[in-house]
Amino acid sequence: MKLVYMFILLASAGYGHAAEPNINSYPTHAIRIIIPLAPGSGADNAIRIITQKMSQNMGQAFIIENLPGAAGLIGADKVAKASPDGYTLGGFNDSILTMVPNVNRKLPWHPIKDFAPISLAVMVEWGLVVPPKSPYANAGELIAAARKNPGQLNYGSAGNGSPQHIAMELFASEAAIKMAHIPYKGINQTGIGVASSEVQAAFITLASSKTLVKANRLKLIGVTSPKRALQYPNIPTIAESGLPGFEFSAWFALVAPAGTPQPIIQKLNAELIKALKDATVRQQLLSNGLNPVGSSPEELAKKIQGQLTSYASLIKKMDIVTE
Repeated sequence: MKLVYMFILLASAGYGHAAEPNINSYPTHAIRIIIPLAPGSGADNAIRIITQKMSQNMGQAFIIENLPGAAGLIGADKVAKASPDGYTLGGFNDSILTMVPNVNRKLPWHPIKDFAPISLAVMVEWGLVVPPKSPYANAGELIAAARKNPGQLNYGSAGNGSPQHIAMELFASEAAIKMAHIPYKGINQTGIGVASSEVQAAFITLASSKTLVKANRLKLIGVTSPKRALQYPNIPTIAESGLPGFEFSAWFALVAPAGTPQPIIQKLNAELIKALKDATVRQQLLSNGLNPVGSSPEELAKKIQGQLTSYASLIKKMDIVTE
């Protein structure tokens, strides 16, 4: 009887030890990263560049899975419900964690309770784009036209509550203009909508609009940063060309399902920061309008909570609500 009891104790102790994450061997197989946005988006570009280096350093593949739709709700839900073992992560933009929760009253997940922050990845520069044959050369001319024709001009976004939606509503509010909102199912469709003149304007990240701007299918007429973008020195800021003081920025981050062991979170954080310090990675990011930043998990958690609170008042003022 004593032998049986000792066997049970030893087996239990062995099982408990095996259940603990072995940080020295992690990862032992490929890591999946779910991006709740379309391929070619700023988040997609950033995560692919960074994880390519992380894969080289960690010796395991990073498999990117794009799950766009519903302003990121679908992909985020899949991350929230994934096993918290470090093998399913989320590459999220700030909208998913701080904007969407303020405009959707029936989220199946909570931005704080259901995700474990790993690190900020990049800050993103945005641009105001119009069709290639648009008569508007800068933000001031678009504002003037919108004031003359209230509600007659329209703009595109990647959906209600998306960063594109919030950016344009903020722009319209500060400029005291009214423009009709045309939501699309993703940022790529938004860019095509502007290029084909279905809509007159949109705010899109410089990373996402780069190809269409280079091909002269979109005309970039302003950037939302306080200073002109390095890759577009001849394009004025919106603040200097029609709306003094206007700024809009966004960020992308890496998160895990809540409950992911802290040793895994810390290892992923260290590896991401290491990748961001690589000269080639930095050059690739900067050339795409993506500014590498990095952070501790705690700094990212603080940023999420802070913006979640600040956007609550802004979105309430704009009366943006989805179900």
